[in-house]
Amino acid sequence: MSPQELKQSLSSGLLSFPLTDFDAQLRFDPMGYTRRLEWLMPYGATVLFAAGGTGEFFSLEPGEYAQVMRTAAETCRGQVPIVGGAGGGTTLAITYAQEAERSGAQGVLLLPHYLTEATQEGLVAHVEAVCKSVKIGVIVYNRGACKLNATSLEMLAERCPNLIGFKDGLGDVERIVQIRQRLGERFVYIGGMPTHEVYANAYRALGVPTYSSAVFNFIPKTAIEFYNAYAAGDQATVSRLIDQFFLPYLEIRNKGEGYAVSIVKAGATLAGYSAGPVRPPLSDLRPQEVEQLQALMQRLGPQ
Repeated sequence: MSPQELKQSLSSGLLSFPLTDFDAQLRFDPMGYTRRLEWLMPYGATVLFAAGGTGEFFSLEPGEYAQVMRTAAETCRGQVPIVGGAGGGTTLAITYAQEAERSGAQGVLLLPHYLTEATQEGLVAHVEAVCKSVKIGVIVYNRGACKLNATSLEMLAERCPNLIGFKDGLGDVERIVQIRQRLGERFVYIGGMPTHEVYANAYRALGVPTYSSAVFNFIPKTAIEFYNAYAAGDQATVSRLIDQFFLPYLEIRNKGEGYAVSIVKAGATLAGYSAGPVRPPLSDLRPQEVEQLQALMQRLGPQ
């Protein structure tokens, strides 16, 4: 798949980040991960992001990352495009990006670098180096310490033909408007706020029509129902699902730091597709929070 073909695939439909399966000893479980992908694929996500934020990229060491990418690429080959997460310092991010390409992924999501703030010049050099290290398409994720502005993205667009996408997890409206106005259709624009469904309508007004869904990992039928209603302008269904599920879900998610991942793993366990516990420094939901999530999921009916 060429970078432009990947861009087209990312331009419509629901996107998602599969959880990464761990066993009771917190080791990667490739068989569980394969079953997860086989379960989720028929629901119709247009692209899956392996080893992304919801997939606990930040807790994987390079050898495990290679296993995750190979498993995802082999399981989904010919059915759903796979984009691999990559991040950390420039040298390490290049290592991950090249491993994703070697494993058969169709693209790379460049996650924020680690810890330190950076100038726009430094961010441009970082993204450019990763893009030039591979031939597959690259999407850059504005989140955390990575806060590229419109001028920097214009430079990168000129220098890196395979930089095809921009994902936003900052929620900075002014920055998004400037980027969208300056770059036009050069990029595909993806919403990446945690539990982005509650931001979807607002982001579409900014020219960011597609988004990635974490809840697809445990309520795939509802996640697709929400996306289809949103895409069709069925605001009655969108509003009903926000009131019925997403706002109460946020109340549970916001009870703990790092719960944006933990609550998804808890939901997958309740759905009968456990991915095991989260790795430290994340922590799993408390028993009473799991009970609250279970009651919320039961309102939605079978998935």
